[in-house]
Formats: sequence, C-alpha cells, structure tokens
Amino acid sequence: MTGPEPLRGNTSDLAAGFGSYAPDEVGWLLTDLSGVELEAPTEEREEAIQSGGAHYAESLPQEFQPDPDYLALYRRALDGSALRLARAVATVTELVLAERGRDVVLVSLARAGTPVGVLLRRWAAHAHGLDLPHYAVSIVRGRGIDTVALDFLAAHHDPARVVFVDGWTGKGAISRELTAALDGHAAATGVRFDPDLAVLADPGRCARTFGTRDDWLVASACLNSTVSGLVSRTVLNPALLRPGDYHGAKFYRELAEADVSADFLDTVTAAFGQVGAVSPPTDRTVDPDRTAEVARVGARYGVDDVNLVKPGVGETTRVLLRRVPWRVLVRAGAPAEDVAHVVLLAQRRGVPVEEVPGLPYNCVGLIHPRFTRGATGADGLAVAG
Repeated sequence: MTGPEPLRGNTSDLAAGFGSYAPDEVGWLLTDLSGVELEAPTEEREEAIQSGGAHYAESLPQEFQPDPDYLALYRRALDGSALRLARAVATVTELVLAERGRDVVLVSLARAGTPVGVLLRRWAAHAHGLDLPHYAVSIVRGRGIDTVALDFLAAHHDPARVVFVDGWTGKGAISRELTAALDGHAAATGVRFDPDLAVLADPGRCARTFGTRDDWLVASACLNSTVSGLVSRTVLNPALLRPGDYHGAKFYRELAEADVSADFLDTVTAAFGQVGAVSPPTDRTVDPDRTAEVARVGARYGVDDVNLVKPGVGETTRVLLRRVPWRVLVRAGAPAEDVAHVVLLAQRRGVPVEEVPGLPYNCVGLIHPRFTRGATGADGLAVAG
C-alpha cells in the first residue's frame, strides 16, 4: 500500500482543492479534516496537554486573527528581511543540490516548513532551471513522522533523494524526532531515508544544512495558516483517522480574504535577483549540549520540563500564538526587528517580558509550568506566578 494521492490546491477555485498554494508548488500528504470541529480554547488544550489527558496533536488551537497593528508589524518585518530570507533560501538550496544531487525531492514538515520548501523549489527553478517535486508531510513530537507518507514517497521516489525541510530549529526536538522515526522506519521496512534536516535558521545548532545560525525572524513565523496556504497545524487523532490514512489537517477556506501566503512567497522570490554569490557556512558542526543549555535557562525560572522551554524567535512566537505563555525572556541587545512582534504579542496577552543579559538566543518563551485554567484571569490573560 502506497497511500492516497497527495492533496493539491486549485487557485482558480479554492473549493475544489486543498490549500491556497498553486498545485505544482506542493502536494500535501495529508488527510482532509476540514469538516471536523477540532479547535478548542487555548486554555482548555493546555490543561489537557499538561495533565496527560490529551496529546497536543489530537486537537487544534483556535486560529489567531491578527489586528491591523500586528499585520502592519508583520509586513514591516517581511519587507525588512526579504533579502536576508532570500539569501538563506539560496544557501540551503545550493547546499542541498551540491551534496544530494540535482534530482532531489523536497519534503517539508507541515506546516512551518512548507513555505520554506516552496521557496527552495523556486530558487532551484530560478538559479538552475530545475522543477523539483515538493511534498508536505506531518511529524508529531512524541509520535514520529507519518509512516503512510513515507511509504508513498518510497513508492514514487528514490528515498536517497528525499530531503526533509523545516523553517528553523529551537533546541533540536524535531531533528531528534525525525532521526529516531526514520531509524525506526528503516528497521521495520529496510527503506532508509536521510535524516539530515535542511532549515533556514539554525539557532539551535542542531542541523548541518542551514542558511544561517543567527536567531532571527523568519517572517512566516508571525502568522499561522494565513501564511501557510490556509492549512492548519497537523492532527494525529486515532478517533478520526483509519489505518492507511495520512495524518490530518484542515483547510481554512473561510480565511481566504486574510490569506497572505502567496504574497509572502512572492516578496521573498522578488529578492532572488539581489542575492549575488552564495557561500556555504564555514562551520557546520552541531552542538550536542544545546538542550542542556536550554534546560539550564528553564531551571532558573523553576521550569524543569524542557518541553515547556521554547528557545529562539520562531519557537517563542509559536508559544505566544498557540500555547499559554508564562514569561518571555529577551536577550539584552537583541535586534528590535527580530523581537518587536514577540514583545507586541506578549503585551497583548498580558505576559511579562524580561530582558536577560547573555541569553543564548534572542528570546525564549516559557510555557506556564503548572497550568490549569485558573492560571489565567477571567479575561484569558496570563497571571504572574
């Protein structure tokens, strides 16, 4: 069994496709759960996750709808970082093509990796005239990668040519999840995929293939589905999925008027012509002590579960958009253009922001370590504790 055919967008008729990307930009190896009510209030989800009553991938957070001020901040961040993003895209693509061959298959980790996968595909076309296949698959912390999707890929492509793509790293949890899942799949099937994860930003110093190790804002992190093809975070809920199904996701067609997915891609693509010569990073070694360093940061604030410590600009942003944040730590002297949206989101949610000298990342988000719904006020805002 090789799995169903991938879902694809239909830009001329959104109702006839899945996602708002053009059909050639990405094939979603996902099960369409658009008709299922999966969203729950953030506080309910957090309590269920921390109590062990539910896994985070069994439901969805309610989609964050930004106000005009936040959208304007996102737009400034994108315009100010488009060339930096384009250079990172070029660097990663050139590394992949040089080391893995010009016939690679891009497989992004949905959903944060999917805009990145589309951009890598566009650079390969821009610089080399290549038309690379690109798929999006689900990986879930603690549950592994979608093995039905792996079976599809192995049936249609050489597994040695598959390159997994994500947006950024934090402390390396997904990198380790990917490696362990692919090792387990190889042991069970004899089919070996390369676990080397290609990312734009690697502040966690846990990837060999990256565009930069600076902890800076990949602007797509500022938003949720409206910058990711109107597709939700992926869902792994055994009550909804049968054997042989891919992991699931929803397509939020009703948010089409707020969709900036194509604009994000086109803004970065428009900067390709300014990139110039591409040089690979000189130091590509990984740092095995990075998780311990993150754990030490959490311990200083009484957060002993490293899963509740989310380091880096991208991960801190996701905490503020999808979880119950407790505190946000910002490195003293961090560039304003990389953390301004974090500070604004924290203010909107009533989360204390603390400036910390010598922090190993530009910012770190701490999820409330002992969360119950009483940990937020009647207005849903965080309360200090």
